[in-house]
Amino acid sequence: MSERVELSFTEVSDKTLEVMRELGLLLVSVDNEGKPNAMTIGWGFIGIIWMKPVFIVAVRPSRHTYNLLEQTGDFTVNVPAKGLEKAVEYCGIVSGRDVDKFRGCKLTPLPSKYVKSPLIEECVIGYECKIIYKFDLEAEKLPSSVLSVCYPSGDYHRLYFGEILRVVVVKDFEKKLPI
Repeated sequence: MSERVELSFTEVSDKTLEVMRELGLLLVSVDNEGKPNAMTIGWGFIGIIWMKPVFIVAVRPSRHTYNLLEQTGDFTVNVPAKGLEKAVEYCGIVSGRDVDKFRGCKLTPLPSKYVKSPLIEECVIGYECKIIYKFDLEAEKLPSSVLSVCYPSGDYHRLYFGEILRVVVVKDFEKKLPI
């Protein structure tokens, strides 16, 4: 197991957003029995709202992850290391309803300190987040250009505001990033 240290989200948010933009991140949630599932995300926000650090993620109701988030009320966001590009792609194509993505990608769940959802051992940055608010996007309030490009089938995202309770990083994480 790689040695990990805790940092402030502000110390790693720029790199996290860069990896999300270029490759994607792995959002992990669990079912009621504790079985983890990973979903690739390419959209998200890191910042402060209500005087709390938050990671906001967008998940469609049609996704398996949506039901898991609703059940457990927490998640982790994991920044992949070099060599996990195929795992990130796989977790964005295959549904956790049908397969065990952790087994399929040889990912190791790493227990979190504050939430039920685990971190991923093979990732270099991990955010532990507790859902403090959520809301559904409303079609009538979205620009038509967004509707036609992002929601042609009408499967609108729910935004989950996860209070960042802890950020852990592998020492020398910058050297291990895939970008």
